[in-house]
Amino acid sequence: MPRIHRRSLLRAAVATTAAALLVSPTLAGPAAADDEGTEWVAAQLADMTLEEKVGQLFVVQVYGADAHTVTAAQRASNQAAYGVGTPADVVEKYHLGGVIYFAWAGNVNSPGQIAQLSNDLQRTATATGGPPLIVSTDQETGIVARMPAPATQFPGAQALAAGGSTNAAREAARITARELRAVGINQNFAPVADVNVNAANPVIGVRSFSSDPGVAADYVTAQVAGYQAGQGVAAAAKHFPGHGDTTTDSHYGVPEIDHTRQEWETIDAPPFEAAIDAGIDVIMTAHIVVDSLDPTGVPATLSAPIITGLLRDELGYDGVVVTDALNMEGVRQGFGPARVPVLALQAGVDQLLVPKDGDMDVMYQAVLQAVRDGEISEDRLDESVERILELKWKRGLTDAEQVDVDRVARTVGVRAHQAAAQRITDPTVTALRNTDGEGAAILPVDPASRINVVTTNTAAGNDLAAALRGSGGASVDVQAVGTRPSDAAIAAAVQAAPAHDLTVVITSNAWDTVTTDPEGRQRRLVAELAATGHPVVAVAARNAYDVAYLPESAGFLAAYSSTTVSMRSVAKVLTGELSPAGRLPVVVPAADGTVLYPIGHGLTW
Repeated sequence: MPRIHRRSLLRAAVATTAAALLVSPTLAGPAAADDEGTEWVAAQLADMTLEEKVGQLFVVQVYGADAHTVTAAQRASNQAAYGVGTPADVVEKYHLGGVIYFAWAGNVNSPGQIAQLSNDLQRTATATGGPPLIVSTDQETGIVARMPAPATQFPGAQALAAGGSTNAAREAARITARELRAVGINQNFAPVADVNVNAANPVIGVRSFSSDPGVAADYVTAQVAGYQAGQGVAAAAKHFPGHGDTTTDSHYGVPEIDHTRQEWETIDAPPFEAAIDAGIDVIMTAHIVVDSLDPTGVPATLSAPIITGLLRDELGYDGVVVTDALNMEGVRQGFGPARVPVLALQAGVDQLLVPKDGDMDVMYQAVLQAVRDGEISEDRLDESVERILELKWKRGLTDAEQVDVDRVARTVGVRAHQAAAQRITDPTVTALRNTDGEGAAILPVDPASRINVVTTNTAAGNDLAAALRGSGGASVDVQAVGTRPSDAAIAAAVQAAPAHDLTVVITSNAWDTVTTDPEGRQRRLVAELAATGHPVVAVAARNAYDVAYLPESAGFLAAYSSTTVSMRSVAKVLTGELSPAGRLPVVVPAADGTVLYPIGHGLTW
């Protein structure tokens, strides 16, 4: 049975009487499809010039913490990228539909600052009668998180699945959405719906909930509900049609997925189907080539058979489709900046995300010219603008949304949210090994032990040390060695081992023999420490796949993230305050490709 398109429902609602049920979307949750929403969308669309319609398609990064006052370096960056000096100037010049915040663009210094930036950009967008902005970011949580402290941090997708509770995943998304909306962010590019079936995947890994499609689908469903509950934020399932089985990072190359159509339906499709069934607002495309879905070799972002034929027609999705960032090589290789946005729109995409600095003028003008020349019909353009406007209505963006800057501190990072984050994270730590070379248990250790934390991640090491000192009065040293420890650093850790009751090594993608640790220095570090005969436990702050490359005589805990809450949970497991309760949500292969640990494996004591 074909799915009923949501935009068809919106149009059909013109004939219904729902006015009595309306609540102002700027004051309460997002309104459902109704007469008022249809009229608002139609009125906005009718008032737009061609230039304004094209501007609605773009979501760009802007440089600066303030809409109007920026540093000299930020002004130079805006000038180089857009030919104007401030974030407000960029919004005004292109009649933008959206902006996206990044730490490296200077946008996210503190919650109050973010809120003020959002307010001022919204005022700019609506000053000439245009619709408000979609303000977005990538707050997946875990290893991809843009909001700085004191914003509440969660450990990320794979850790949440290891914890075994979809209710906890929903709560994490709800809290994240509440804090984002408090600072004026109304679109979050999460959750990741990719099924990470390739342990050598360099770009997804712990960002994926699971290597099991059903598990991934359940957690995607939970997080969509959490993000979009109430007023919430627009969630975006990514990266369609599925980025989980590749050894190429689409930031730097063009991944090719060799799944058959049947494999795609079995492995990759279920989380996206679940997201659609859950009412997902947005789906993000992947810059990947899938020959079984489109044999032309065109990346999915530019593929009409994949975006229109598969996503829209077969799966029945009629919400907003956004590209992955257009500054990535996965979509740029073989296509110039003038062709990429035109091909994406022809494929069925709506939002064009993050052009490469210096490409915005070319892309904007290319779309304008394509419409003027008839290469893209104005009806096709209106289709995308209408979807974007419908999303703005649904999320309550009918006026220049203004958040209360003075009240931000009452929402972002409050004690109740932080306590929830710790409660949700504690069950995620997964123990895979806990015996030394003689078969004796390594953990738990006396809370007052002498511990050396040897870490590839300085912040995580310091967080773990602080937690160990605070929980039981442990004497803790910290040795930061980086992801490629030097000979001297390895020798120093080995020399220090006899003076400590336990050496904890925080690893970070020690499995990666190509990018992170091509010389195997993390592996050598753990091996040489284990060879001393003194107790060693490795803690994976990224992928659990590290365990396959480390000696069996070293204990192993999977934390799946380097967040402060994860390190606090690890400290509790190390000292026996907490019994490990996590279970692997992915298959961990041995170095030869056979199964080392299946989904569901996890020790406890």
